[in-house]
Amino acid sequence: MFKKIPHTYVIVFSIVVLCAVLTWLVPGGTFDRQSVTVNGIDRSVVIPGSFHYTEKHPQTWQVFSALFDGFVDKADIIVFILIIGGAFWIMNESKAIDVAIGSVLRLTGRMSSRGFVKRLGADNLIFILIMIMFSFFGAVFGMSEETIAFTIIFVPLAVSMGYDSIVGVSLCFVAAALGFAGAFLNPFTVGIAQGLSDIPLFSGMEYRLFMWVVINVVGFTYILRYAGKIRKNPHRSPVRDDDDYWRTLHSGTQTEIRYHTPVSAWVIYFILLAVMIVFSVFYPVTSLTFGEGSLTLPVIPVLAGLFALTGWLTLRKSVHFFVIGLLLFTILFLITGVMGYGWYIMEIATLFFAMGLATGVAMNYDANRITKLFLDGVRDIQSAALIVGLAGGIIIILQNGNIIDTLLYKLSGSISGAGRLASVSMMYVTQTVINLFMPSGSAKAALTMPMMSQFSDLIGISRQATVVAFQLGDGFTNMITPTSGVLLGVLSVARIPYEKWFRWVLPFIVILFLLGFLLLVPTVFIELKGF
Repeated sequence: MFKKIPHTYVIVFSIVVLCAVLTWLVPGGTFDRQSVTVNGIDRSVVIPGSFHYTEKHPQTWQVFSALFDGFVDKADIIVFILIIGGAFWIMNESKAIDVAIGSVLRLTGRMSSRGFVKRLGADNLIFILIMIMFSFFGAVFGMSEETIAFTIIFVPLAVSMGYDSIVGVSLCFVAAALGFAGAFLNPFTVGIAQGLSDIPLFSGMEYRLFMWVVINVVGFTYILRYAGKIRKNPHRSPVRDDDDYWRTLHSGTQTEIRYHTPVSAWVIYFILLAVMIVFSVFYPVTSLTFGEGSLTLPVIPVLAGLFALTGWLTLRKSVHFFVIGLLLFTILFLITGVMGYGWYIMEIATLFFAMGLATGVAMNYDANRITKLFLDGVRDIQSAALIVGLAGGIIIILQNGNIIDTLLYKLSGSISGAGRLASVSMMYVTQTVINLFMPSGSAKAALTMPMMSQFSDLIGISRQATVVAFQLGDGFTNMITPTSGVLLGVLSVARIPYEKWFRWVLPFIVILFLLGFLLLVPTVFIELKGF
């Protein structure tokens, strides 16, 4: 289509420039806002009917400061990416990931000879289970930034299995995005949107569960068909050449790995076990939150017991299996922290940093070698941090230009005068367009739902339908918008150029977008529980 496709940095910077041009063409405007308490959290929300034009602030030289401003605004995600890169570089040096990949490949080989698995395909079965897990996390607690860390795990796994990095990203990031779009308990999208619309929290969950299943079936089918096509003919992959990085990184054979267990691995095992026992005493039970409900379990004591058993067994085999165990328990503690203790990027980054250090000590690396490996990992992944900072500058330009509210006002005004189905469909389109410029679901809910919910009363549709339009419009385009720091972070970690990802994901987004229209129809014409 193009003789030379622009680099990802060129694309993102071009969008920054385009937004700066818009600040000269679009009138300045703003809504009045008020502070309301939503689900126990104070949020600044728009007052419907309060829009008024104000002085605009055309952006000029600010396009060059957008990188700096974006770095400041996205500092948490940027530092998270750098720490993840450093920690996994230490783990990669240990060759534990290569051992894990080899184990998975042998497992799929054994499974492929069994009846049901043979018909379905061992790889397909494993992929489905992984995607269901991440989709569930996206639906329940809005997993998003966390997928950056998992990208480093699943991309080399997919490439080693004969697929490509797009399949690896789909297993975690795309699956979580599908769950995010069909969320039934996500407090950051559905919870906030319903709270701002004055309807019971997580009501109408039955239909949202149906939506989640339908979206997953369509999404997983698309991904598995693509994966099968690449497995049959790897040269059809648009990222075939880009994946040479992962082939080189994990090109060592299993015979080159010396299985052993140094004394330092036992030392770190007992130190970590002692820490877990202490935390088990202070946190004997954990309340895992699922929407409005919660489940109280002795999670940390159970994890400590499992670590004591599996750590002992893996160390008797080889330190490499112990390091794989460290990764698995890091993931389990991540889930526990997010669902039980409200962890976010800072806590998760700290957890992976500790994992990297523990890996280095277990492998008997000295302090200088651990430091060098960590810095090598930071250096290797720094391009991902740079692109996230540059993408953050897009939103800064629009905000400083004072035109975001004007764009919202014009979009919402276009809805009036249409019928019920047309109106809810236009709400869906409006939310989708807004998401291209404002990927944050909670921020967009605070900006749009006070107006949209009241507008739905005027045209005679359920406020639940308005929430569904917001939910679907907020979810699908997270997989394509260049203003999403998470998307660009994932792609940079996976070494997938944005332009290649765009061409792959665009047909998928079109299918999901049309599916969203079909899922909206019952909310208008059918009596649904909670609607």
